[in-house]
Amino acid sequence: MVARIPAAVVSVAVLAVLAACTTTAPTPAPSADFERHPAGVATRTGPFESGPVKPPTDKVWVGAWVKPDVWGQAGRRAAVAKVEKSLGRRFDVINTYRTFDEKFWTETDKEYVKRGSIVMVSWASGDTRSMLDGRHDDQIRAQAKRVARAKRPVMMRFRWEMDRPNLRATMWSPEDYIAAWKYVRRIFTQEGATNASWVWCPTAEGFDRGDAPLFYPGDDQVDWTCVDVYASSDYRPLDELMGNFLKWAAQRPKPIIVGEFGVAREWGSQRRREWIRDATRVFKANPQIRAVAYFDSDPNDNPSTLHFKISDDEPAFAAFRELADELSGVPRG
Repeated sequence: MVARIPAAVVSVAVLAVLAACTTTAPTPAPSADFERHPAGVATRTGPFESGPVKPPTDKVWVGAWVKPDVWGQAGRRAAVAKVEKSLGRRFDVINTYRTFDEKFWTETDKEYVKRGSIVMVSWASGDTRSMLDGRHDDQIRAQAKRVARAKRPVMMRFRWEMDRPNLRATMWSPEDYIAAWKYVRRIFTQEGATNASWVWCPTAEGFDRGDAPLFYPGDDQVDWTCVDVYASSDYRPLDELMGNFLKWAAQRPKPIIVGEFGVAREWGSQRRREWIRDATRVFKANPQIRAVAYFDSDPNDNPSTLHFKISDDEPAFAAFRELADELSGVPRG
């Protein structure tokens, strides 16, 4: 099987996309065993070294990236509000994608922070070596100052999925990526952006290949560990898809956020519902997981194996609603 590797980068007038290695239709799904009880692997309960964004102690934060129908501040606001209304609650975490030169601290960022949601900035980087040469210092400092102006805790998911093979030309090597991470974080500290918790987020496939851990900057540099994981052309239970990540993360004194997760439209409403219900059990069995964010998007020009939107799929979304209720610890009346 050729691994599906998701990516999403947003600018004001650019559509979010997922990078994929295949567009072929999947083979029939195997009979996944969703009757078993997932084993706990990442069972640390804290306290954690997590930076300014402190993980909840009595629940799991539930959030999402919601693709707008129309790009811009109004479109972003409307998309999130629509899904939250269907969900019956506000998201704890709002994931948002920014290109390297795209500004943080927009009007919607301010609104979400003010109301108490955690904004997670998935920030695409430039070429690591040009960053280390100082060519982008002004740009990095400007972004750091914007984050500092937020004053409240913010998650910075710097160059997520850095382990993707199609990013090797700009990441160069794990050593270059780690050096760039430290370089950028140092500038943020210099500019007073100490309200940022740094989220390190490779792909689940990278742990299966064995190369993702090579990009880890170190416990002293990372506040939250993270993974992006999808049932795309491979319909398997979530704990199998990210099992190698969980084994690795269990050794780190860090809380976990599942930065992106989703189940492909290809598998149909009933299988999607089954998968999401199983995901709920996986999250509950691994108490080190303190936040999760669904990828509610059908990227343009991608096949149904790379379409993950569930807010328009009532059986699947009903399961997500149950997930949010169970993880938040608030029963629905």
